[in-house]
Amino acid sequence: MINVKEKNIDQLNELAQNIRHRILEVVSKNGGHLSSTLGAVELIIGMHYVFDPKKDPFIFDVSHQAYAHKLLTDRWESFDTLRKFGGISGYTKPTESEYDYFNAGHSSTSISIAVGAAKAIKLKKEERIPVVLIGDGAMSAGMVYEALNELGFRKYPVVIILNDNEMSIGKPIGAISKYLTKLKAGKFYQGFKEKFKKFLDQAPNDVKYIAKKFEEMFSVNGIFFEEMGLEYIGPIDGHNLEEIIKTLTMAKELKKPVIVHAKTVKGKGYKQAEGYYEHWHGVGPFDLKTGEALKKPSLSATKVFSQELLRLAKLDEKIVGVTAAMPSGTGMKELMSEFPNRFWDVGIAEQHAVTSMAPLAKEGFVPFVAIYSTFLQRGYDQIIHDVCIDNYPVRFAIDRAGIVGADGETHQGVFDIGYLRIVPNITLFAPRDFETLKKAVEFAYRFDKSPSAFRYPRGAFCLEEGVFRPSEFVLGTAEILIPNDEIMLIAYGNGVGKAYETYKELKKEGIEVGVLDLRFVKPFDKQLLKSLKAKKWYVFSDNAKKGGIGEMLSEFANEEKMAVRIVSFEYPDRFIPHGSVEEVEKLLGVDKESIKEKIKKDLAYANKDD
Repeated sequence: MINVKEKNIDQLNELAQNIRHRILEVVSKNGGHLSSTLGAVELIIGMHYVFDPKKDPFIFDVSHQAYAHKLLTDRWESFDTLRKFGGISGYTKPTESEYDYFNAGHSSTSISIAVGAAKAIKLKKEERIPVVLIGDGAMSAGMVYEALNELGFRKYPVVIILNDNEMSIGKPIGAISKYLTKLKAGKFYQGFKEKFKKFLDQAPNDVKYIAKKFEEMFSVNGIFFEEMGLEYIGPIDGHNLEEIIKTLTMAKELKKPVIVHAKTVKGKGYKQAEGYYEHWHGVGPFDLKTGEALKKPSLSATKVFSQELLRLAKLDEKIVGVTAAMPSGTGMKELMSEFPNRFWDVGIAEQHAVTSMAPLAKEGFVPFVAIYSTFLQRGYDQIIHDVCIDNYPVRFAIDRAGIVGADGETHQGVFDIGYLRIVPNITLFAPRDFETLKKAVEFAYRFDKSPSAFRYPRGAFCLEEGVFRPSEFVLGTAEILIPNDEIMLIAYGNGVGKAYETYKELKKEGIEVGVLDLRFVKPFDKQLLKSLKAKKWYVFSDNAKKGGIGEMLSEFANEEKMAVRIVSFEYPDRFIPHGSVEEVEKLLGVDKESIKEKIKKDLAYANKDD
């Protein structure tokens, strides 16, 4: 661990530059979060200088900005492995280091964690202080205010550093920053400022300095937080280490809940990334000198969804849509640009995003909710309570379904089938390639009998274009792509591509099998399944096995008293680590080669029983 407490300000500033250089060196090769973590370097050094990371819980909201913390805590050399399979995580992870207090990857949980930690510390009668680093973008989520509400009442000693770079992932969304701006323009505040200015004009120089500091403290930001029962200090320069250290020391000594408001520049130290550039939030490998991506962007499922929805939106003004702080990631940015009054980014507020679309459906509009699978989990109660109970036809476009790669456990989109198929009223379906994705969007647009959801992967589908003729979605109807009377590979969504690869591998071994695209899981095609002559079913879907397609088919076969053997190649019951899809699937034993060998062994076993 780098002992920052032994260094003077000049040495700390040099360390900050070295940390930035190391981050840029590794992220330009591996990809990762960049602008947010570059902007937080001095704040994290200040945290380590004033507090004790071995004793005091360091809690990073989302934790994508914690790279400097990793570098300061025994991971300088291993930082080369950032986000690589078997390497260090892009987020804080207690199993990786004793200095990582909590596993985080979703936004706006940090203050709740700090309140819980503060309760434990009080019960244990220990002298420790939770320290939170939270970005202003995370302040758009309601969970933050639930936690602040209790913290202001309980008065636990907690230091919250508000990293204010005036944006979240995209441009700032929400009323809080606008509210504070309006207060600054209000009569009371402006009148106070005017009177204070007249006083300063007549005051001696030594009084002016103290008075100026007092004026900075008496800010509307302070009024806002102090009304919630928290002390407020700031705003301070989030890149001035001397000021950061003095301020955090003061906050620590107060032994109260304190907000330290720090102004920072997102992307600090790398000119191309400084400021309002959403592209630099999360990046793939890039040329450090030019900032150009090393890999040319290819057609993605997100792009196809966006283009098709835009085409339909131009034809029907009743189509509306929402995303939660991910306009580029979900493809909604183009629609927001074309139709700013019909497509909205509500900030990091998935619950609100879901519920807000229900009345639009009730009023006769055609709402699309575009959210990553992992983030839709945060709006689950709203899906049930506000959409499905009254059967409002809200359309859910579930991006990043399946293994997402380097973001790991917190972001894998492998639970949506399980958590949605148990909900009454909802219709679930999935495309197998780009062309059927277009047809999925059109089916969702035309289908108004119930809420519906369709899922698609990050990047490209496994199945190449043109392998199978694209066909229209017909409610509850499956499609046999390759017939066979003995063995059937039953697949859903992106699993069709894996099933087809398995079909080709088995064919090389002289084993003939069929391929069936399930297309719908709610309702699913019971009649076609009952009519199948094949009595050996192998299931393919990029989803968790628990609650997945294999379990659904097993339940069905049991109810119908069907004598079929069902083996699922969905993901096992564990949280899935980061790494490329190929590396992770090999680890889980569901890669192409492993599946082929397992089927061969299973067929030999089943034939012996016969």
